[in-house]
Amino acid sequence: MNRFERFSASGEAEVRYLDGDFRVVRPGTYVRCAVTGEAIPLDELRYWNVDLQEAYATPQAALARLHPGRLRPAKD
Repeated sequence: MNRFERFSASGEAEVRYLDGDFRVVRPGTYVRCAVTGEAIPLDELRYWNVDLQEAYATPQAALARLHPGRLRPAKD
């Protein structure tokens, strides 16, 4: 998807994740993070896994999914 593509549909999109890009299969405004369940606006989607076909809200969420138990909790 590029920045000039806009969808009038609201709600959750269905996305096919590709290497370095993604393709919207069903229009929507967001996808859900596979780890946190957080809604990720399509224009802010930066992290995903092609093999698992999952989106992630943050790099930490992606690492937590790929390497469970290896991340230490953040100190306050």
